[in-house]
Amino acid sequence: MIGVRPRRSALFLPASNARAIEKARTLPCDVVILDLEDAVAPAQKAAARDAAVAAVQAGGFGARELVVRVNAPDTPWGVDDLAALAGTTADAVLLPKVDVPARLVTARATLGQGLALWAMIETCRGVLALSAIVASAAETGLAALVAGTNDLGRELRCRVGPDRAPLLPALSQIVLAARATGLIALDGVINTLDDQAAIAAECRQGRDWGFDGKTLIHPAQIAAAHAAFGPSREEVAAARAVLAAFDGREDEGAIRVEGRMVERLHLEEAQRTLALAGMIAGSA
Repeated sequence: MIGVRPRRSALFLPASNARAIEKARTLPCDVVILDLEDAVAPAQKAAARDAAVAAVQAGGFGARELVVRVNAPDTPWGVDDLAALAGTTADAVLLPKVDVPARLVTARATLGQGLALWAMIETCRGVLALSAIVASAAETGLAALVAGTNDLGRELRCRVGPDRAPLLPALSQIVLAARATGLIALDGVINTLDDQAAIAAECRQGRDWGFDGKTLIHPAQIAAAHAAFGPSREEVAAARAVLAAFDGREDEGAIRVEGRMVERLHLEEAQRTLALAGMIAGSA
């Protein structure tokens, strides 16, 4: 199981934009994703790769988790992206359009050991292959599933409204697969930039569905993601009450806490909630 760590906000930034990379070192996001794929034009791919490697080597991202999204291995740039990142101090490599475990196996062979792999699930084939993909985690070092909602919606040819109802079956499967194998699950991006109410609503929706955090495309979306995916004051208070109630009663399976029955599974979740809240407070 992946250790508890805040991943409320995972901000995509084009690796070709030096100013954006420098700004990322000061933003309050939990995860910085330097993008070599969608955000970079073909003519800039090689330069963006060099810039991403230089940024990783230079560091300065503090407690932020640093991830690089590479191009798919079957593109003209993918293998070179992986080879350039092998042995660097990035926290993870995000692989796009993962639809079979073989993509992860190939990426691992090129990267060598060390860096975790994150997988974009953004195709119909990828959703259908989730069981096989997560089953390869021990072999490939897969640590996270990231929903690629824009690509998935395009491939499904569905009409995605504010409720994202057509995507719910796929998103639920991503969360289910992640939870079954102890992986991180990150919700897809929202393309809205100026409507803070809409951004907040979609972040809350992702949290309600069980995601650990949300991928973002603009710093203006960070605050809403943190509000939705961080434990609320009420959740922290409830977790403390459960922890206190079990103190000295660790051998009991179920006890009464503030008018409701709680079991050991609630104790474990309370411990996770408090650990996450403590890490968020420590990084503030």
